[in-house]
Order: sequence, then C-alpha cells, then structure tokens
Amino acid sequence: MGSKGSRRGSRRVINNNKVNLLSFIKADKRVPNEGASKARGKSVNKSLGGKGLSKVPSGKRVKSLMEAATHKTVVLGDITFTIPLRIYEREHQVVKELRDRKEVPPSYLISVIYDGAVGKACLKLYDDVHDEVYIWYDKLGHKPYFLTDLPPEKINNIKKIVNHESFEGIEVVEKTDLLNGGKKVLTKIITKDPLAVATLRNYVPKAWEAKIKYHNNYIYDFQLIPGMMYEIHNGEIKEVKVEVSKETLQMIQEKFKGEDEETLKLIREWIPIFELKPPKIKRIAFDIEVYTPFKGRVPDPDVAEYPIISISLVSNDGFNKVNVLFREGVEFGELLPDYPFEAEVEIYGDERGLILDALSQLIKYSLILTFNGDAFDIPYLYKRALKLGIPKDLLPFKWTREYPLYTYGFTIDLYRFFDNNAIQNYAFGGKYKEKTLDAIAEALLGVKKVVIKETVSDLTLAELATYNFRDAWLTLNLTTFNGDLVWKLIVLLMRISKMSLEDVCRRGISIWIRNLMYWEHRKRNCLIPNQEDIMEKKSKVVTEAIIKGKKYAGAIVINPIPGVYFNVVVLDYASLYPSIIKRWNLSYETIDPEPGTCKKVVEIKDEKGKTIHTVCFDRPGITSQITGLLRDFRVKIYKKKAKDKSLSDEERGWYDVVQQAMKVFINASYGVFGHSTFPLYAPPVAESVTAMGRYVITSSIKKARELNLKVIYGDTDSLFIWSPLKDKLEELKKWVHENFGLELEVDKVYKYVAFAQKKNYVGVFTDGSIDIKGLMGKKRNTPDLFKLYFIRVTKELASLNSVDDVERVKTNLRSIIRELYQRLKSKDFTLDEIAFKVALSKSPREYRKTTPPHVRAAKQLMRHNILVNKGDIILYVKVKSRDKVKAVQLAKLSDVHIDEYLDYVKSVFEQVLAPFNIQWEEIAGLSMLEKYLSG
Repeated sequence: MGSKGSRRGSRRVINNNKVNLLSFIKADKRVPNEGASKARGKSVNKSLGGKGLSKVPSGKRVKSLMEAATHKTVVLGDITFTIPLRIYEREHQVVKELRDRKEVPPSYLISVIYDGAVGKACLKLYDDVHDEVYIWYDKLGHKPYFLTDLPPEKINNIKKIVNHESFEGIEVVEKTDLLNGGKKVLTKIITKDPLAVATLRNYVPKAWEAKIKYHNNYIYDFQLIPGMMYEIHNGEIKEVKVEVSKETLQMIQEKFKGEDEETLKLIREWIPIFELKPPKIKRIAFDIEVYTPFKGRVPDPDVAEYPIISISLVSNDGFNKVNVLFREGVEFGELLPDYPFEAEVEIYGDERGLILDALSQLIKYSLILTFNGDAFDIPYLYKRALKLGIPKDLLPFKWTREYPLYTYGFTIDLYRFFDNNAIQNYAFGGKYKEKTLDAIAEALLGVKKVVIKETVSDLTLAELATYNFRDAWLTLNLTTFNGDLVWKLIVLLMRISKMSLEDVCRRGISIWIRNLMYWEHRKRNCLIPNQEDIMEKKSKVVTEAIIKGKKYAGAIVINPIPGVYFNVVVLDYASLYPSIIKRWNLSYETIDPEPGTCKKVVEIKDEKGKTIHTVCFDRPGITSQITGLLRDFRVKIYKKKAKDKSLSDEERGWYDVVQQAMKVFINASYGVFGHSTFPLYAPPVAESVTAMGRYVITSSIKKARELNLKVIYGDTDSLFIWSPLKDKLEELKKWVHENFGLELEVDKVYKYVAFAQKKNYVGVFTDGSIDIKGLMGKKRNTPDLFKLYFIRVTKELASLNSVDDVERVKTNLRSIIRELYQRLKSKDFTLDEIAFKVALSKSPREYRKTTPPHVRAAKQLMRHNILVNKGDIILYVKVKSRDKVKAVQLAKLSDVHIDEYLDYVKSVFEQVLAPFNIQWEEIAGLSMLEKYLSG
C-alpha cells in the first residue's frame, strides 16, 4: 500500500511499537476481514504495552518531532490505551526555498503582483507537469506611470514633480482618442514606485490612467493573459502556442462569415483562450476551530486571544489530516457515524506544535483553499502563531491592503468567490440562496456541515475532529465536484477578464469587465478615458425613469391579469441586452456622434417609435465588439461543442464550462455598462439599450397578437404565451429574427402559472416542480415557521393538474393558511420558529445613515457583551418596544408583537391567494369566528 511518505498509501504505520490512532480505530471498528483485524489487533496490543499510540512521521520530518512526557488516556469500548502528545522540536521544515528565476519552462501564468520590498512586478507561474511554482521578477525595466496632456517643458517646470524622490522621468507618447476621435499626444510621467503616482497626479491639471493598480498596468502593457501558458527565455516573456483543431477553425470560419476584418482578427486571437485546457493544480483546503469561553463570543482575528483547538487539512491528492489540541477535562469521546476514518487524527499537547505541523503540510501545496479564510482563518492563524512565538519568517503569508497572499503559491477564499452575485445567479442559476458554506455545499454537493448542538469548545475531541474535517472537506470539494468545474471556471474567468487568480476570486463582475475593457484599450493603443470626460461629452438622456432614483426609462413589464393559466409557454430573447449592444453597435465612443464626423448613422428608437439617439456605424465600437464577440462565441460555437457527442466526456465538460464562463460575462454586461459607477458608463448607451429592448418587446407583442397568440405577461426579455399553437410560435420567432436579428427561444413550458401581480408568480412544470418568482415566502430571511407553511402551500399548488382541481386546491389553501393564522393568535410557536435571520454585511458600528432591524438586534447583543461582527447571522423577533425588534437570545415569548406577525403572514400568503380569488378576510374572518364559536 505504500509508506507514510506517500500520501496515497496506507494510513496505518507500524514502527518502533507505534501505530496511528486512526489505524487502531479502523482495525478495531471498521475492518470486515477477520484475519486482517486479528493481524492489526496484534500490532496494536504490542503498542499498548509500550509507549502508546501515535502518528509516526517519515523521512526528514522525524527530526522535527519529539514525544512529550505527557500522555493522554483514551478509552474506546473495553480497551484503554495512552497517546503521547506531539510537540515540535525544530521549525526549519516549515520553510522552503522559492527563488527568482531567470528562465521559466512552459507554465501557466497564475498571478502578477507588485512586491514592494523588491520594488518590482512579480510573475507567479505554475508548472503542472512538475507541480512547481516559479516566480520571476521583472527584468524588462517596467515602471509605474500616468499620462497628462502637459508638454514635457511645462512638466520640467513643476518642481513638486521633478524634485520628488520617486520621480523617474518623462516620455512623449501618442494614443488613439476614441472618445474625441483622432490621435492625441501625451506625456508619460514615470515614477519609481506605484505610490508616487497617487501623489504626483495631483500636480497636473489633468491626468489619465492614473488610478490603475500597478500590477494590472503591467498585465496591460505586456498583454499578458493570466491562466494562459508562458515561457521566459533570455528575459523575454513568450506565450506558448496553443494548437487549435482544424474542425474548430473550420466551424469558426463558417459561423463568423461576413464579420469585418478587425473582428475576425480579434476572433483568431481569442480562440486559444477557450481551447487551452486548465492546469491540474495540487491544492489543499484547511479550516481552523477556535476555543471560546462562552456561547456567542466570536473569536476576533485581530486579537487572536483564544487557542486554536483544531486544524483540518484535506487535499486533492488524498492527504487528509486533523490536528486536535489536548485540553484537560475534554474526553476523546464516542465515534460519530460521520467520523473521518479516512483522515489522520493527531492529538497535540502543544498549540504551537499543532500550528507548525499544519504549516508544514500547507506549504507542500501550490494552492490553498479556505472558506472565509481572508477574514478569519488565515489572519487568526497568523496572529495566533506570532503570539505563540513562532517567527514571522516561518509563516507562509504576506498581506496586501485587502487580502492575504500565499508566499509559496496561491490562495482562494471560496466565500468571496461564491459571494459574487454573477457567480450565484449566472454560473449556478441561483441554486444556492444563502452564501454560507452549509447552504452552498448542500446546493452544489448535496452534503451539509456536521450539525452540532453545543459550541465547538464543548465538543469531545472525536466530535471536534468530525466537525472540523467536514468543513475542510466541503471547501475542497466545492472546487473538485463535477470534474473540477469551479476551478476550470475560475481559470476561464481569469483569461477573459485578464486578471490574476487572487483578484478574480475576490472582485465583482464590474471589475472583471472594467479590466477586460482597459486591457483591450491598451492593446489597441487607445487612451483609457476618464469617467468625467465621457459624462461631459455623452451624458444626454431623453426618457424619464419610472423607478425613483433611475436616470432613464428601464425595461418594460406587461402587467398580468391575476389568475391561473394552464399550458403557458415562456419565450426568451437570447441575451437580449448584449445582443442589442452588438446589433446596434452601442459603445461610449459610437453613441451620438457629432454632426459631420460619421458617414453611416443609425437611429435608436423607443417603444413609441421616437428617435432618442443616433449611433455611428463607421467602425465597430469597442463595447459592442467585445460584448458581441463573447455572445457569438457562446451561441455559435461553444454551446454546440458542449453538446457534441463526437467529443469525449472530458472535452464536452470543458466546453460546457467555457460557455458558462461566457454566460457570466454576457448576462452581467448590461448591468455593468448601465451602472453610473462604471468607469466607461455613458447614459445614452444605457438608455439606448433599454429603449431598444422595449421597442423589440412591444413590437413582438403586437406581432404575436396579429398571429392570435395570447400574451398574458411580459418582463424585460421574455413573453408568456397562453396555450399557443406551435406553428404560430415558429412564425413569431422567424419574424423577430428577420426584423431585429435576434433569437427568440422557448425557455420554459409550464403546466400552469398562477399570477398575483407583475414579478410575482408561481409556475408549475409538468413534472410537479415549482418555479417561484418574487414571492416573500421563498426569501431566505423568512422565519422557519412561515417557510414550513409556504412549503405546504407550494406542494398543494403542485397537485393542481386541471381546472377540475381548482376548487379542491382553494379549499386546502384556506385550511393550511388558516391553521398558521390560528397558531400565531394562540402563540403556539417557539422563538426560533418565528425568528428572522439576516447576515451582517458589515460591522454593526459601520451602519450610520440607517439602522436595519437585524443591526438593531446586533447592537442589543453587543450591549450584553456578546461580540458580533461582519458575516454573523443575527436572529431577531418582532416585539413591542422602541427598537421594535429583539435578538432571540434576549427575548421572551411574551415580548412577541403578534399583530406584526399577522401582517407579515398576510403579505406573504396574499400573493398566493390572489390568483385563486381568495380574499384575506376569508382566512382572518373565519379564524376569528371559529375561535368565538369554540370559546
């Protein structure tokens, strides 16, 4: 089976009368082969008479450990034995060499960072053939800089610039000015370090490209693509050529026939991004558990005053381990069904040794995974290690202003990745509703955290190991499930956004798109405009917003008539807004051209046929080109390749991830381009997109009615058609394509839809599954009691198969909701059942302008010396008091404001009752009458 030196070998090691505790448990409890059990039992019994049971390290690490005089007595069944508690003797095994390379073999570029200590950009590459991380410091003399329109002679007269200690020099450059048209001569002010840019830019009247982070600037200037392969030879960074199959090239040539030469060139450059398979990187997940003196106290990583009592480590190469701290009075305990028999469980009498051993395992891997590790696990481990006297140079982490960096490789905080709304909604279709490890893992893996009734401080060592191990196991498997789906997705997002691994996993979609657009500007030698320049020239809007706070009219929504409709087909415009951006060449530089500057001008009309803007079609707009290219790559190439049966399962799986990554960018693109905080935001572009969307929808509805199709609802990019004829649907789809160049597709077919109002409906599919939109009972903050009854209501709705069932369902709906109403009136519930659960998005002290209910409850806890912080889930109930809410820990049943809950129930369930024409008075009135009669 292999020695302990091989992570894939047996976990049982017998040497000098020692045996791993886990091996003993396996032999005693889990080995079905009687002979094997006896053989192992013999070895175990030998050790019982000797020095006890312990893990035996192999190779060089033997010198790093020593046995303590202290032993722990463990009782399992009728067997008693002792465990020598491990203590580290030496520390040099926690450090490994990582040196600057002159030459780098073909490797994947994973990160570009700025190392302030060296004063240079640093490339971190991963060689998956040799499982090695290479670092390469800039040897090309690249320096930070910004641009200004002052000529060199004027800059030389500004003493605050030229006499500054970090001033390096000036250089004249020429850029294409997309916003104003033509070429622009600028002066590049070069500095010795990035921080100087923030100072010197204030000494010129106007500066460009002065707020770009230096490591991103480095990526732009050398046109690097993180996630792609490079080799470095003689100081030259060279991209490794990617072989593209003839079939793929032929397919692309056919599908993109008719595109202009500039776009075709871009297509050829982008193909390798989607064809190169990602690196197979060795990774390890870790999770820590910290002792707390009482329930409710959340350990503070800035102080790290409490001991780390357990560290679990789970890798994708088979290494599984839990280091547990021995504490007086805490028993090993009984083995749970979920006990991690596949892991080595090692008990330490010394917290310092526990941490050092964990670090010695972490540094063997190139990628470290955590869940909320940026905010807790890594800073707590780091701070605690320093408190215990572990030298800083033994800790494999460095700090940026925003997140930790792993010295020997890379680190991903999966909480921050899955917290991204674009990932939640577009990559995973809203499968997880809450952004906790438990909720995400249950939705994507079908496995939950281990449930514990006590705090981790009160668990037995066996329970603690079980709980801790599961968290690390879930964290790792969130990257490995479904053929490494998440890891592949991350690599593709890096390539598309041109961002380093650490950045892409911690930034939102708007930063991804901004980075891509800046990279493309630099590639074309175009000046990246300031937002104020765009707003000065392109800020005119024509339409009026219906929604308060918006600057222009948004999407159109056709109000439904409340009721129940059978056989409803939902038609969806494939990527409507991105398609409009491409089809009408919308970009900040093409919208509303000045008279006489454009040969081919196209009008933008709203739903009333009124011209609101014009667009120049002389050349592709940069926004239009990039957005359209991603859309076309997905629709024309990679959605098809993901379903191509002639390809292997592995290839199809890769191409499916490719099209999902594109989907994330495509679907989020308008929301980003149309947001006022986006650096390339141009109000007339955003207004034109929504206006054309309304124009397309209203024109399509008009055509549908001409075809005798009954449109019962429409929202942004979809039409709900009641009991349509198939040939009429095909005719409508054809008409939309011919008139707008857009694809209208069948998205869903409902057995029936129950409409309450716009954006609020329940759709039931033929298999009985339910699609709920906008209803409060579905929301994650809804108390458990109401969720329970909402589930009963939805099950009843799923049982409706025909018009004949309507009266039965109406009767049952009244009965279910009336039962809940009566339980509330009679206070037949627990506080936990009616508690609202809301996560703190920031520290309670940071809420100043408004104080939401959960923050008021959090501050109540703080006044009772219970520490709460960002990310904590606050449970509160509605009460009769000045705050109107009270934290569950502080509330009594008599505090509950029943009328508030009755109003809440009404708002939740009226949305379901309305389509069936059931009035709320039928619920409340009957309940009151029944109570009167029974009294």
